[in-house]
Amino acid sequence: MKRIIGFMAISLAAVFVSKAASADVIGIWETVEGKSHVEITSCEGDKFCGKIIWLKEPNDEKGKPKVDINNQDEKLRSRPIIGINLLSGLEKTGDQEWDDGSIYNPEDGNTYSSEMRLKEPDVLEVEGCVLFICKKQIWNRVKQ
Repeated sequence: MKRIIGFMAISLAAVFVSKAASADVIGIWETVEGKSHVEITSCEGDKFCGKIIWLKEPNDEKGKPKVDINNQDEKLRSRPIIGINLLSGLEKTGDQEWDDGSIYNPEDGNTYSSEMRLKEPDVLEVEGCVLFICKKQIWNRVKQ
């Protein structure tokens, strides 16, 4: 009986450690050059998503909130940049790695395949690719 209880305790501990490792990426991240803050959360079951929650320059030259003017879909060009889902569908594939997701770039209006790696507790490497051409960025966790 003690062996069964011990095995169950170890199994439960492994589940909690696995969930905790996934949660390491959850939080608010500052993108390159401090242009925006992206909040990464769990979504769609075990997947991870991120939306823009803050912009360094939130308004356009007319003083109005920036909108998604470069979007390929004309119907979406009037939506505010703040609140856009930037990352979607990232699945945990390794100890500190997520893959098989997508990243939207409001600067060019395109969506790319994406993956990310937690390099340090407060340093996230985010990569977007089209075909075999990839671009990596380093994002830093926002201290709260």
